[in-house]
Amino acid sequence: MTDVSRSHATGLSPTAPRVLDVGAADVIEALRLGFADFRAAPAYGLFFGGIFAFGGLFLTWLTVGAGLGWLTYPMATGFALLGPFVAVGCYEVSRRREAGQPLDFAAVLTVMGRQSGREFGWMAFVTLFVFLLWMYQVRVLFILTLGLGGFATMGEFFHAVTSTPSGWLFLGLVHLDGLVFALVAFSLTIVAFPLLLDREVDFVTAMITSVRTVMLNPRTMISWGLIVAATLFLSILPAFLGLLVTLPVLGHATWHLYRRIVLPQSPA
Repeated sequence: MTDVSRSHATGLSPTAPRVLDVGAADVIEALRLGFADFRAAPAYGLFFGGIFAFGGLFLTWLTVGAGLGWLTYPMATGFALLGPFVAVGCYEVSRRREAGQPLDFAAVLTVMGRQSGREFGWMAFVTLFVFLLWMYQVRVLFILTLGLGGFATMGEFFHAVTSTPSGWLFLGLVHLDGLVFALVAFSLTIVAFPLLLDREVDFVTAMITSVRTVMLNPRTMISWGLIVAATLFLSILPAFLGLLVTLPVLGHATWHLYRRIVLPQSPA
């Protein structure tokens, strides 16, 4: 980890988390350590990855069952916004391994309940709100470009968005809108959940620290965001099953990247 001289905390409260410079080497090392954590405790990773994959399949089933199959693609891509919350258990596994503490399923599974005083609930609400807002925005864009009528089959929808000007406009606007939502969600959560797990701060401070992390390390954080986005997207394609491995690896890696970004709290 970089030393204190690299801190950019000038002008901040003495209790505010201090954000350090990080580079490509830190991202590579975080990924290496994340994969090592997954290999050391695969049962935990597969469990949380399985929850995430099942959640994606369940939402897809509900969407198709409601006759809104055209929402499957934006729902699947937006579903990745919930990843940081689901991966909290992976952060706890990495934290325990780092601290030399024994792993215990009961303790790992109840970590969010034990940390309720650290405002995990509010942070989870922010994440869910961004996801729901994204889905609402997709619906608005659909109506503005393709009209109020729906499509009887996925084939009709696919034909409309790939062969008509209004469909091309819809795809362009949805992907542009998705990029904005992804950037906002990433900036608010990149270190927020690990920080809430690690120390006593409120969720607003956690989000501010995340935003400062992106502002002070734009190239590194954007590169990390692209790695996460591309990995999750490819993992979703095979019926969400790729998430069984990629979610825990990225979750463990996020913890280690957090440890390299946020200066540890000074002993009282």
